[in-house]
Amino acid sequence: MSTYTITTTLNQPYDAAVEAVRAALGDHGFGVLTEIDLKATLKDKLNVDIDPQVILGACRPPLAYEAIRADPSIAAVLPCNVVVRSVGGDTTIVEAFDPDAMMGLADNETLQTIAADAKQRLNAAFAALNEEN
Repeated sequence: MSTYTITTTLNQPYDAAVEAVRAALGDHGFGVLTEIDLKATLKDKLNVDIDPQVILGACRPPLAYEAIRADPSIAAVLPCNVVVRSVGGDTTIVEAFDPDAMMGLADNETLQTIAADAKQRLNAAFAALNEEN
């Protein structure tokens, strides 16, 4: 198990899981700014096949603004990447970079408070996903 991600497993097909993740993130104050379809990108660029997988670039603007005010360089790790990955049939893994792990990169009390808020919101979104399952 990874020590740098927050992870949950959903008992639902990939497409339904992607929509559920978008909704759960929205319910907890995150918008999706970017989307990278890894399956399509790797097929196009390398002609390889992988299981369906998408990276959603999630952002909660008030947290991003506070973080950038505390340390402008933190923008290099924004937005929060949330990965939705099919692992076959009706099973999908959802994971995000753990904001606590990210704070190992910075020694700033304000950023640690912001990271704790982001982590609480991500954990709540992931918990909501499991309640719907």
